[in-house]
Amino acid sequence: MNTRLLALAALTAALSMSAACGSQGGGNPAAPVAANETATDMTSETPSAEASESPTATGSPSPSVSGTPVGAGCSSLPASGKGSPAELAKVPVGTAISDIPMLSTLARVVKKAGLTETLNSAQDITVFAPTNDAFNKIPKNQLDQLMSNRKSLRGLLAYHVVKGRKAPADMHGQLTTLEGRKLTVSGSDSTLKVNDATVTCGNIATSNATIYAVDKVLMPR
Repeated sequence: MNTRLLALAALTAALSMSAACGSQGGGNPAAPVAANETATDMTSETPSAEASESPTATGSPSPSVSGTPVGAGCSSLPASGKGSPAELAKVPVGTAISDIPMLSTLARVVKKAGLTETLNSAQDITVFAPTNDAFNKIPKNQLDQLMSNRKSLRGLLAYHVVKGRKAPADMHGQLTTLEGRKLTVSGSDSTLKVNDATVTCGNIATSNATIYAVDKVLMPR
C-alpha cells in the first residue's frame, strides 16, 4: 500500500484521538505539548482498516479551484514565478508552504514534524497557516519546547487543518479540525477571522488544498 496514504490515514486517526486528551486553555502556547505527550509515534503506527478508508486518504482527485487570494498580506506574494498564485496552484500544499516567504517558519515546523509529504498526499483540505510574525509572538522558550516535541507539533498542526477546500463564502460558523476540536470563523473576504486570529491572506489555491495565512498560531481550546 502506498506509504504516503498510510501515513495520512494514521495522522487523521491519531490526531482525532488526541482530542480525547481533554480541552486545553486558549492562552498558553505550551498547552499542546501536554495534550499530546502520550500520542503514538505516527511514523511507525499501522492504521486500522477503518482509518485506511478515510476520505482524506482515498478521496477523488481535487476539483478545479478558482478564485483570487484576498487580504492585505497577499501583496507580499510574487506576481509571477515561484511563490506566485499561478505557480502555487500547480503544487501540493506541503510544497506550496515552503514556496511562500511569509510562511517560512511554518515550513520549518512542518518539516520538523515530518508532515510535508503527508500534507502533499492529502486530498481537498484547507490549511490555516500561521505567518512568521505569528510564530514570533510565541515566547522563544515556549516555541523551543514545542519544536522539540514532534508529537506535540503534529497535534498542533492538525488543529490548523480541516477537510474540504473552503472558499471565503464558506468561512462562517464552526469548522471541525483534523485534531478533533473546532475553529470558529467569522467575517468576510478581507476581514476574515479564525478564533481570535486575523486572516492576512486567504483563498490561496494549491493543487490539493486552500491556504489561509493567519496572524496568530491557533491554540486548541
